[in-house]
Amino acid sequence: MYMHFALSFPAPGGPLSRLDAKFFNDVLDFAYRVLPKIAVTAVFAWIMVRVLKAITHRIVRVTERHSASGARLAQVRTLTSVIRATGIGFIVFLAALEVLPLLGFKLEPLLASAGVAGVAIGLAAQTIVKDCLNGVLILVEDQYNVGDKVRLAGLTGIVESLSLRKTTVRDGDGTLYVIPNSQITTVANLTRDYSVATINVSVDFSASPDEVLALLKEVALGVRNDPAYKDVFISDPVLLGVDNIKGSQVIYPVQLKTKADQQWAAMRETQRRIRIALAEHGMLPGDPLRVYGSKGPTSLQITEAGSKVVAIDPTTAKPNEINPFTGEGM
Repeated sequence: MYMHFALSFPAPGGPLSRLDAKFFNDVLDFAYRVLPKIAVTAVFAWIMVRVLKAITHRIVRVTERHSASGARLAQVRTLTSVIRATGIGFIVFLAALEVLPLLGFKLEPLLASAGVAGVAIGLAAQTIVKDCLNGVLILVEDQYNVGDKVRLAGLTGIVESLSLRKTTVRDGDGTLYVIPNSQITTVANLTRDYSVATINVSVDFSASPDEVLALLKEVALGVRNDPAYKDVFISDPVLLGVDNIKGSQVIYPVQLKTKADQQWAAMRETQRRIRIALAEHGMLPGDPLRVYGSKGPTSLQITEAGSKVVAIDPTTAKPNEINPFTGEGM
């Protein structure tokens, strides 16, 4: 037994033929009217993105040739990356506004929904917005650069990286701190322009102030003119005279003005030479609890009740004749 199948086609005036004709007309309309507009918008957006990338790339290259500071180059790269990302996002957004209506999307409901979502996101992410705005101000105003020693939000260290949202600082013990830029309200840059180190020299009251000042000036100028430290100083050391007197202690401040964050070695060497010079001239360090009376220097001791008791000068006291560890006589 054989089975025969018959293929049936829609009648020329049937509903399927009308649907096919409508679909064919829509495809032709999309190909001739919509598709060229989408292509032109996409090409224009692509050209604008390429132009934006070329401009930012050119800015970085010019900075590399004319800037001797690596920190400044890092700033320019950060700013250009932000400009590039923001510009690309803006171009894509405008292109989407042009293309979506051509594809049959209604922008009014989308824009209304985007407005409500934008308000919600803005309220939730306002800290991030503050971080970015403050980061832009830090970069534009050149408050600090990568490699600077700064004090931010109560933390001191070397700036290792800087972005629009955060700043990373490495402390002296190796701890890495990540500080959001919105929390940076006061910036203390310790490596900008120059540094001033103050050495408070304590000398006994019995020493002549004129002799002490002359000795300190001689020692400080010796360090200033030393070839190992000559290039570090910006100006000659400054002696401020007698700053404070407490007990038998007389304070003579010595100020050293050096290049930014290069005062430490010069300060240590100056203190070492001052210690040697004072010992050579027989000048003792002062004691805030030792005062001079009619019978010479005495030391003031404070009892638990707060009253002062006059005792023998500790510099003239005999050594302990009892071993504190064994209790035996020495």
